Amino acid sequence: MTDRAKRDLEGEFLQRWEFKGGHPLVRQYQFLPGRKFAFDFAHPATFVAIEMEGSTWAGGRHNTGKGYEADCEKYGMAASMGWVVFRLTSTMLTRDSNFWIGLIMETIDKLEMP
Repeated sequence: MTDRAKRDLEGEFLQRWEFKGGHPLVRQYQFLPGRKFAFDFAHPATFVAIEMEGSTWAGGRHNTGKGYEADCEKYGMAASMGWVVFRLTSTMLTRDSNFWIGLIMETIDKLEMP
């Protein structure tokens, strides 16, 4: 996936998120000091992150051995720190965005409760 296509996918997600009245999110949130790992979007107060997984059918970076291994390392480190990571493909966003955005919002709401 090109950088432009990734930005377009992230922009589409953010537009839909804001339309639904979602909580403010931080873009490109670096969750591990000293590492380049960053989430596409994060709600740091609840440790909820959203990753847009592009090029799932086009052989993008995430589908190479090196890219897949880096993603596994990133998500493993995030899990060890208590992060809930939602990984969305472009198909999930276009076909089922109401479901996924609703689920992510519900998760943030649950985790914000005292």
